This record gives sequence, structure tokens and C-alpha cells, in this order.
Amino acid sequence: MKTLLKSLKITLAFCVFFSVFYILILWVFAQVAGPNKGNAEVATLDGKVVGAANVGQMFTKDIYFWGRPSSAGDGYDATSSAGSNKGPTNQEYLDEVKARIDTFLVHHPYLNRADVPAEMVTASGSGLDPNITPQCAYVQVLIKASKNRSWDCWEQKR
Repeated sequence: MKTLLKSLKITLAFCVFFSVFYILILWVFAQVAGPNKGNAEVATLDGKVVGAANVGQMFTKDIYFWGRPSSAGDGYDATSSAGSNKGPTNQEYLDEVKARIDTFLVHHPYLNRADVPAEMVTASGSGLDPNITPQCAYVQVLIKASKNRSWDCWEQKR
């Protein structure tokens, strides 16, 4: 019984330490040494906060570069951050990827199905990661240039 009480006291002490003091120490460290004093970097438009700079946002207009698709809630919903846990043999997942490829090709008609990079149609593990590789940016450059600069990208096909 004496050992049990001692174990419970140690467990309680560690719970308090790691749930309060450890997080407090990390917060103080971020305030002192972290960029932007440990606060999220926000994106603003006309002085109004419109989103977080490091969390993906759903862009569907052709003038913007598209990030990776999100499997978090309704798209980049941080309150439901998680992957889909669907494997490469899951038919629902395969249908979802096929639909994403079809949508991407509608907006990027100069590409062939085989030219669509995998990360443009598959979500990241957290569902919030918008980062794309240079290859993904490259396949989108022609359509972005044509929409932003009135340049005929279909005649400039690769």
C-alpha cells in the first residue's frame, strides 16, 4: 500500500509537471526566441486578417497556384486535422483521387493524365500541408501565366 501511494504521488506530480510547467516553459521559450514571439504568422489583406500563412487554404481560381488537397474537414479545417487513413487499394480513395485528377486536368488542359504530379491529387498526412514541389509549380506555370498575363499558354505547350 505504501508503494502504491508513492506511485500515485509521483504520477500526479509528473502529470502536473508535463501538462502545466513543461508547456509553460515551451511557451516562454517561444516568446523569447521564436519568430513572431511564438504566435502564428498571419496573412492580411487591406489590414484585415484573412488566414494563416503556414496553413493551407483552398484555391480554386486559375490565377492562384493550387496547393495539395486537404482531407481535414471541409478543406484545411485545423479543428479536424488528420489524414484520411485510406490505403491505395481502397476504392473510395481511388475514386477521390480520380476525381481530383479530372478536376486538375479541366483547369490545366495542356497536361496529359500522366503529367499530373501525385501530390497534387493526394492529401498530406495532416491534411493541412499546402506545400508543393517545384515540379507541381512547374506544371501550373503555363495556366497561371495565361490567366495573369493574357499569354496564350496552349500555343506554348512545353
